[in-house]
Amino acid sequence: MTMFDTVLVANRGEIAVRVIRTLRALGVRSVAVFSDADADARHVREADTAVRIGPAAASESYLSIDRLLEAAARSGAQAVHPGYGFLAENAAFARACAEAGLVFIGPPADAISLMGDKIRAKETVKAAGVPVVPGSSGSGLTDGQLADAAREIGMPVLLKPSAGGGGKGMRLVRDEAALADEIAAARREARASFGDDTLLVERWIDRPRHIEIQVLADGHGNVVHLGERECSLQRRHQKIIEEAPSVLLDEETRAAMGEAAVQAARSCGYAGAGTVEFIVPGNDPSSYYFMEMNTRLQVEHPVTELITGLDLVEWQVRVAAGEELPYGQGDITLTGHAIEARICAEDPSRGFLPSGGTVLALREPQGDGVRTDSGLSEGTEVGSLYDPMLSKVIAYGPDRATALRRLRAALADTVTLGVPTNAGFLRRLLAHPAVVAGDLDTGLVEREADSLVPEGVPEEVYAAAALAAAQAEFPHPAPSRSIDMRLRRVAAGGWTDPFAATSGWRLGGEPAWTVRHFRVPGQDPLAVRVRAHAGFTEARLGEQDPVRTRLAHAAAGRVSVELHGLTHTFTTVPSPEGTWLGRDGDSWHVLDHDPVAASLTGAARGGLDTLAAPMPGTVTVVKVAVGDEVDAGQSLLVVEAMKMEHVISAPHAGTVTELDVSPGSTVAMDQVLAVVTPKEEDQ
Repeated sequence: MTMFDTVLVANRGEIAVRVIRTLRALGVRSVAVFSDADADARHVREADTAVRIGPAAASESYLSIDRLLEAAARSGAQAVHPGYGFLAENAAFARACAEAGLVFIGPPADAISLMGDKIRAKETVKAAGVPVVPGSSGSGLTDGQLADAAREIGMPVLLKPSAGGGGKGMRLVRDEAALADEIAAARREARASFGDDTLLVERWIDRPRHIEIQVLADGHGNVVHLGERECSLQRRHQKIIEEAPSVLLDEETRAAMGEAAVQAARSCGYAGAGTVEFIVPGNDPSSYYFMEMNTRLQVEHPVTELITGLDLVEWQVRVAAGEELPYGQGDITLTGHAIEARICAEDPSRGFLPSGGTVLALREPQGDGVRTDSGLSEGTEVGSLYDPMLSKVIAYGPDRATALRRLRAALADTVTLGVPTNAGFLRRLLAHPAVVAGDLDTGLVEREADSLVPEGVPEEVYAAAALAAAQAEFPHPAPSRSIDMRLRRVAAGGWTDPFAATSGWRLGGEPAWTVRHFRVPGQDPLAVRVRAHAGFTEARLGEQDPVRTRLAHAAAGRVSVELHGLTHTFTTVPSPEGTWLGRDGDSWHVLDHDPVAASLTGAARGGLDTLAAPMPGTVTVVKVAVGDEVDAGQSLLVVEAMKMEHVISAPHAGTVTELDVSPGSTVAMDQVLAVVTPKEEDQ
């Protein structure tokens, strides 16, 4: 068969960049598509050509089959690669491509349809001899039938959307009394994410491990598996760390699970790259159960690529072009160990709420044993319209210990200044004793999350902010060596000998670390090593990781400081009031660290009566009206952002005296949503 000349990539972000990279290596012309929100995105710049497909809303751009097909026709594409997410597992899109004379780089539409329906999928693979999790049977169950099935199975149970995946709409229910509310919430999320609110219910296996098998099939009847991936480290049923191979499986169990995955793929007439997911009791790996099949490339595919040496995107393209796999199962070998961390726009210090902002400075690790797949560039605007995953950092080593060490170091070197991320949380997670020992289960992250989120703001962050403010005020020469409450103003004008400067400047070399002293009232002075390096101001306290800073919005007097994935924003003003880190006449001070103080119950800085949006997003549900009496903790509103629902609850019993939104309202972070006035006796 002849290789394609032009392929349209029907996606965005890091996966679009990833696919474009392989197309370039194959000598295939790539076509990117973009919404108005992505006009200057990295995937647009890296493709050979790009086509606008609509407004920012995904429903009018990346999810519009008609607009994608029109873009393919305009660009002369012969094939479409769907990436993952959006329409990647949409059988209607695959059929529409075929009808338009385009090759869909993925499995046949019938296989997508079959495996996309979790109920039919379970019945199909069960008939092929693959063990499945006990659960409800039949499609289109009502809320009452789902509740009855849950009671028959026995609590706890897992509610799952029949369509889609990625943890969207999944609900673990332990209390029978909560079934009605959880079923309703699961339907809403499923309908919003997949356009289909059909649910099923399955037995929940306590302390399970999530292990998946990568399969690859061609159009000539050949199917192989490429080993397993351990995906047990999850939050809210979303994978955050994946590795290959799993420390749980021995060779016999690996071979058995691999053969079961191959049979599952054969049962639906599969072709291309796909993943068969299993739930595995941690105390009995031989008792594995089929959960679902993802009929697309997985986010975590790089770890399989690193241990097999195969480019999965390349083989997706080759299989779609009609090529036969040149290897059998006996030719597949697994060498070394690889681990991936998903960098997401979320703030662990605020309950992992979605974050956003402008990428002010970016450093993404590469090098020996380290790979970064990313769709970011400096200046990228991260909003609430699309999935919160920004990039992936992957490390490879000859053994698991080496891969872990390299990944922790790579995360320490990851900077996404301006957009709070989970990078620091992931690094601490990778150092957790249970993770180091390989003693994993899908509930580990939720149990340990609080211990992995540091409290307060480290002193070196304040020191770095003071240094950045000083450099903005006195760029020539560098700020005074002493930052001990006196950021001394230097007379304007004149020339400074660079060899006499204390900035660490060197001719033709890396800047040196300079020791500065930072003093907080009532505390002993701190020795802080600083340097200007690679576009950042870095501050290091002792042997801890350096803080990277960059001045943001200088005219407004704001400084952004990044440490371990979190961005802290400070305001600098020449005022005698506030929390000062520098004070000397009219020189600049760092005033008031600027955290977002909205609590998980919705209480915000405006007072405990005021309910504010904890994140930018859309109000999807309003359960009350002005004048309603509410109880403490009662659910009042639901805000959705980046496919995540956040419930806004009453902070206390009282009356709804103000309601400023309705379903469909778009809200900004900290925007007032409602006011609940407490009862007189409670005031």
